[in-house]
Amino acid sequence: MPPKGQSFHGRTVLVTGASSGIGRETALAFAAAGANLVLVARRAKVLAKVAAEARKLGAATLVASADVTEAAAVGGAFRKAVKRFGAVDIVVNNAGVMIPSQVVDLRTADLRRMLDVNLIGALHVMQEAVKVMRKQGHGHIVNVGSLAGRRGFSPLGGYCATKFALVGLTEALRTELVGERIHVSLVLPGVVDTPMAAAIQHDPATGDVWPDALTMPPSWVIWSIFLAIRFKLAEIAVPPGSALIEKLAALAPGTTDALLRRVTDVARSMSDRRRAAK
Repeated sequence: MPPKGQSFHGRTVLVTGASSGIGRETALAFAAAGANLVLVARRAKVLAKVAAEARKLGAATLVASADVTEAAAVGGAFRKAVKRFGAVDIVVNNAGVMIPSQVVDLRTADLRRMLDVNLIGALHVMQEAVKVMRKQGHGHIVNVGSLAGRRGFSPLGGYCATKFALVGLTEALRTELVGERIHVSLVLPGVVDTPMAAAIQHDPATGDVWPDALTMPPSWVIWSIFLAIRFKLAEIAVPPGSALIEKLAALAPGTTDALLRRVTDVARSMSDRRRAAK
């Protein structure tokens, strides 16, 4: 977590997906930095626990339980925030789900679920944020995407597709807001140590895709969000430079495909041998 201070004192930050993972840790980091918090997620009881932790850090906190896939619920959360704090200065658009599957086995229902949360839900939040920020004359939206939105890989093809789409929406919104005092940042982390990632890594069918040793702590993403806001960055990858490597890989997509397949096959082989040795 970034160090305690008052760098966001008096500013109101709305965080979606605030009940766990990156959202929870980001909310607590803003609380420690002096911000007012609006916590958005579906699980009201879990949000209440996060709010209690934030209050211990000195933050004024509002729990606005909502499902981001429902536009009316998102609008209600923003109205509650404005009524309580008068403004929404920063939005961290973080809610997301991941359902691993090879493309040939990907269920339409699973893809729709990921699209509903990762793309449509993010769109609802962006639209409401822009409405509020235009009225107040300023604001900053941080969309938490993924490096999976720059390069597709198995068994996360469906998840990658949703994050590719989020990148496109974010870039388009940035162009629409040129000349206004509303900034839009895109944060692109790799695999982060969160409950969502842990569920994938501990599943025998998918756990060999990414070694535990290469999983990043949430604090790396939090620092990137803080930097994006502080310096009004359009995009930041976590770790820095990783998105550039993916863009360079796009110059030789066939070679990259073969390399990723080879790495995946080796990881699976090693995992199979470890399981057989137990």
